[in-house]
Amino acid sequence: MSALLWLLIAVPLGTGAVLGLAGRGVNRLAPVLGVGASLVTVGLAVAVALARPGASASLFAGMRAGLAVDGLSAVMVVTVAAVTLGVLLFAAAEFGPEENRGRFFGLMLLFAGAMLVTVTATTLPLLLMAWEVMGATSWALIGYWWQQPGRVRAADVAFLTTRTADLGLYLAAGAALAGGIGSLRLYALPGASSPWLQLVTAGVVVAALGKSAQLPFSFWLSRAMQGPSPVSALLHSATMVAAGAYLLLRLHPLLGATAWAGPLVAWTGALTALALGVVAVAQRDVKQLLAASTSAQIGYMVLAAGSGGVAGGVTQLVAHAATKAGLFLAAGAWLTALGTKQLPALRGAARRYPLVGAAFTVGALTLAGLPPLSLWAAKDEVLAAARAESTGLYAVGLGAAAVSAIYSVKALWYVTRPLPQEAEADYDTERHGTRRVSRAAVVPLWVLAGAAAVLGVLALPGPASWMKELVGTPEEPSPAAWELGLSAGVAFTAAGVAWWWSARPAPVPRAAVGWVQQWLFLERAARAVVVRPVLALARALAVFDDRVIDGAVRQAARGGLAAGRLARRADDGGIDAAVRAVAAGARGLGRLARRPQTGLLHQYYAQAAVGFAVLILIVLLVR
Repeated sequence: MSALLWLLIAVPLGTGAVLGLAGRGVNRLAPVLGVGASLVTVGLAVAVALARPGASASLFAGMRAGLAVDGLSAVMVVTVAAVTLGVLLFAAAEFGPEENRGRFFGLMLLFAGAMLVTVTATTLPLLLMAWEVMGATSWALIGYWWQQPGRVRAADVAFLTTRTADLGLYLAAGAALAGGIGSLRLYALPGASSPWLQLVTAGVVVAALGKSAQLPFSFWLSRAMQGPSPVSALLHSATMVAAGAYLLLRLHPLLGATAWAGPLVAWTGALTALALGVVAVAQRDVKQLLAASTSAQIGYMVLAAGSGGVAGGVTQLVAHAATKAGLFLAAGAWLTALGTKQLPALRGAARRYPLVGAAFTVGALTLAGLPPLSLWAAKDEVLAAARAESTGLYAVGLGAAAVSAIYSVKALWYVTRPLPQEAEADYDTERHGTRRVSRAAVVPLWVLAGAAAVLGVLALPGPASWMKELVGTPEEPSPAAWELGLSAGVAFTAAGVAWWWSARPAPVPRAAVGWVQQWLFLERAARAVVVRPVLALARALAVFDDRVIDGAVRQAARGGLAAGRLARRADDGGIDAAVRAVAAGARGLGRLARRPQTGLLHQYYAQAAVGFAVLILIVLLVR
């Protein structure tokens, strides 16, 4: 059975690597190979979800790379594989041969494969590797049209923001080792000794909130909209943005092991759901609206993780994945056909392309949380857990539900208006539209819309109990009848007000509207609080390095050269001169010594006589 699990990750990763390296060389075959690999992955995902295998391999000394499928990961692998298949089917119809389809489909499969490793990993090192691959491939996909500098800058912002938060996982790994968790198995992390447990938890929370675009990291998701629509559909539904929420749901025992982590995560999720919902209401770009709504809807999953509603969070994740993938693909179809994604320019788009419009309508109504569609029931599962934790959390979550109905109905109102007479004047503002939608692209839209509508059955009493048993939280609270009725009333009321008010200007100060449209200036705040101080510190350190450290090195070098010159002078004028003087003296003494050596015997006798006379004189004088 472990072979199935290895195949589950090997098929998308291996096929993706081959396609990515081949690039344009496999342009014709890339869609077929990509969709085929994705279809095989769906089959393998279903098989492992039923069989629940485990596998491991040696990684480092004392650590193993572990993979396993339990109840939670069983749901996730099927969701990730199914959404990937739908997105790639759409991309196969939308991406023409002029694009580098080998690179695109390869990166998409690598991205999905990394997410599959993430949801099945049982050890922190393997999770970290998949986490990094997912971040790298997301950067390449967001900046897929790298010839346009703006898109590359957007990819850089998204990558650096999530990468900064990802450092939390490295902190968690180091703290876990210090805290006695040598194996780094995920289930063992709550057993770390204090105070390392606090650092492990903090690292995991920061990494998860950053990956899931929760406050204050949400702004990177706005930048990610520069990527192709299929990328947005996959990234915003079941993969990267959902990865952080999944990690918190997976590690909810770790959140419960500390007094502060659960409440912090829950309130962060609730406030993100409310604040980013308001941001979505203010958007005039349909992809920006959907991006802000993604942060808001992920906020419910984070709220569920913090308040112990694991089954509710999983139900919300699955329903949101189908809903948001379909909405992004519909927006992408209109962008391809009409060349714009501005809501005022999309008036009547649903009437002009009714098949896409119908799918978008189902998705928008689901996103609004209207009963009996899936996100209504899923959201109430989350709110039931929140109410058991805190009445304040429940109130904020209910307010966010009202806001979600407003932004969903706003988008629906624009696209269902009668087609303006001068509609063509507003088209082609972002690209040249084709004025057609491929029938092959409509099929995955309808499949995802159908899933978005019916997945609410997971929140019905019977399936909900099964889901709670599946993820191991059978005691998780369920919503009461009055809660279901209250949330339905709130959603219908907010939707009605939004429909009635959409044709009127909002009674809000222009400055406040601009602030909300710019995503609460979160990116500007990050630049002011993090980027500029870091760059200023880097410049100061560079100056210190140049002037102090390098200056000291240069001064030491100059001193060495000066000392060398002095030593050379001392050597030339002192030591060498002394040696030359000794040599000259020796030569002079040699010359003097040669003079008596005449070879004449009488001179030797005379010299000997003089020598004896001198010795006698010395003896007499010394005495």
